[in-house]
Amino acid sequence: AGLLLVAARANLLSGQVQGHRDGFGFLIRDDGAADLVLSEHEMSKVLHGDRVLARITGADRRGRPEGEIVEVIESRTNKLVGRLLNERGVMIVVPEDQRIAHDILIPPGGSMAAEAGQVVVVEILQQPQRYVQPVGRVVEVLGAIDDPGMEIEIAVRKFAVPHEFADAALKLAAALPDAVAQKDLGGRVDLRDVPLVTIDGEDARDFDDAVYCEPIVQAGRAGARNKGWRLIVAIADVSHYVKPGDALDVEAQNRSTSVYFPRRVIPMLPEKLSNGLCSLKPEVDRLVMVCDCVITSKGAIDAYQFYPAVMHSRARLTYTDVWEALSVPEGKEAERLAVVLPHLQNLHALYEVLKRARDARGAIDLDTTETYIVCDPNGRIEKIVPRARNDAHKLIEECMLAANVCTADFIARAKKQGLYRVHEGPTPERLANVRTLLKTLGLTLDGGEKPTPADYARLLKQIKPRPDAQLLQTVMLRSMQQAVYSPHNAGHFGLAYEAYTHFTSPIRRYPDLLVHRVIKSVLAKQTYVPEVSGNPDAAAAPAAARAALRVLHSHRPAGTAVEGIAVWEKLGLLCSANERRADDASRDVEAWLKSYYMRERVGETYTGTVSSVVPFGSFIVLDDLFIEGLVHVSELGSEYFLYNEALHELRGERTGLRYRLGDRLTVQVARVDLEARRIDFKLVKTDTRKSLLASAVQEPKDKERKRGESVDERRARQAKVERRQARRGQLHKIGKKGVRGRDSKVRATKRGR
Repeated sequence: AGLLLVAARANLLSGQVQGHRDGFGFLIRDDGAADLVLSEHEMSKVLHGDRVLARITGADRRGRPEGEIVEVIESRTNKLVGRLLNERGVMIVVPEDQRIAHDILIPPGGSMAAEAGQVVVVEILQQPQRYVQPVGRVVEVLGAIDDPGMEIEIAVRKFAVPHEFADAALKLAAALPDAVAQKDLGGRVDLRDVPLVTIDGEDARDFDDAVYCEPIVQAGRAGARNKGWRLIVAIADVSHYVKPGDALDVEAQNRSTSVYFPRRVIPMLPEKLSNGLCSLKPEVDRLVMVCDCVITSKGAIDAYQFYPAVMHSRARLTYTDVWEALSVPEGKEAERLAVVLPHLQNLHALYEVLKRARDARGAIDLDTTETYIVCDPNGRIEKIVPRARNDAHKLIEECMLAANVCTADFIARAKKQGLYRVHEGPTPERLANVRTLLKTLGLTLDGGEKPTPADYARLLKQIKPRPDAQLLQTVMLRSMQQAVYSPHNAGHFGLAYEAYTHFTSPIRRYPDLLVHRVIKSVLAKQTYVPEVSGNPDAAAAPAAARAALRVLHSHRPAGTAVEGIAVWEKLGLLCSANERRADDASRDVEAWLKSYYMRERVGETYTGTVSSVVPFGSFIVLDDLFIEGLVHVSELGSEYFLYNEALHELRGERTGLRYRLGDRLTVQVARVDLEARRIDFKLVKTDTRKSLLASAVQEPKDKERKRGESVDERRARQAKVERRQARRGQLHKIGKKGVRGRDSKVRATKRGR
């Protein structure tokens, strides 16, 4: 019996549960294989994030493996943020994270005097079981949902972003000096006479990097000629102050990155370091690690060296200042920056060389529109503005790329372990979908089964003059895989580098700090083996976890394990997952702000472009506002619509009416679900002949078609969502009597278990 039990247990799969807002979930397997689908019934036993053992029980109608939870190994959700509600005298907390379908029961005396409707943090006292609701108690009252900054307070707790430093870390930071100490200058190259400058955005506060460039001139009979360039990239020496395993290091590792929200930053390191001792402010001494390299007139890196140094920044410049000075050499800005202008001109000349080398290398250069949110004093959206990119941005980018490439080569040549920034090429499935769409438009992506970055770059150059260039770039970008951190070098597809890593931002990225330590260990002829204090949260960032695991399994050396490699693999997974966690938290806040902004505009009409097509509808980006919402398939008509993923198209089964990527639509804001961060549009009118994409489309094969949601299916699902939202007063929509919202009288109904 004992042997049978062991054998049965050996057939179980371990992994982490990832919930879905519709009640079901997935098991993200530790072995990196395909996720298991978990039914609502199975999800009733667990919370999002739990680690479990499960077995495969069959497959769903889409052919995905389904699973049954056998045992909960570890309950990972011990606290959560949500709204406190009073349902017929019973206090419950409804989680803000919609991946958690359970309401948390609050027993009498456990609400900490919080009022119904307030946002609270609840500690789970009793985990859920199949027929038992989880029980908890309120441990923190955050305030009203409309309080300024509440969306950030919710996001950091919803995504488990560390946002308060441990006392030990703060004490360690406070004990550090306010300025560079004389005793710290030993063994460092003195660069204080070199006119290094920082170039950043207007709102930047932590300055990681400073740059300097000078031409290498060779004298000859025909006169002097430029043989190349000397580029100095000086990076804040965070590793001098943050020691392996100390309280600051533990905090930095747990965070892995700084998190950026509109009007607020949650730093990886305490402000004493991030905005003080490590920040390369002007006119003060700072400790740095330097990549000092020689670049030929053709843009190739000819030589490089790394060394610790001390520097004294000559100026804190902005991209706007630098570009204005470079564009108008006789202008006021150029006059103001006269002392450093020749060095800026050298940097720009080097950029032109590196840009040509980048093009020759075949790196993929996606010219997509980035935006940033301008907030009012209350933290609400005032406007959304496209972010302009000029040569000053690109100049710094190329300098950082050069330093990062030198770093990757340095680690590889030393045969030391570290973290590379790995970006693999497109998967066969995504590649096939892209090629299918391109074929309908008369375009071709060369390269066969394994296109190179140069193949992508040639196509991007070809489509640049087209009116649909932005949309095609988006499609090509979505065909790419996610970049991750890994000790196994697999190159960087997008940048067309054989080896690449991150060296230039140790104030805000933990992998860069680790890389600095590796460089120092090589210079000292030692070996650095880090420690891992945290565990990767696969459920928080499943795509990042899967990508990192794929690289790990594909590129791990065969045979005997390399010494210390397991630690680096775990760090790669941790940093990749935490990077995605930070991105998800930032996107969640932006989505909340956009939803809040649009709920005051329910009923208004806008024009926009189809930015994405999915089985249940089309996402539309509104002109000028840069806000995206959904036109559900049921709004397109009463017939069934067939979804073609490769062609990015929904096609009416009866009428043949098509809705495609790039179509121009006029829509009305129909409803805003603040809790779900979702904006729904109602179709007003359409003229698909004005699609930004070419109209000639080949008929899709039957096997490429998928049926979208029917009207009845849509109504049933929407009713379920609205019942849940009505209790919170967060649903704003068009009704027979106008807009229903927070002040409307909506009957509260209990969510189905």
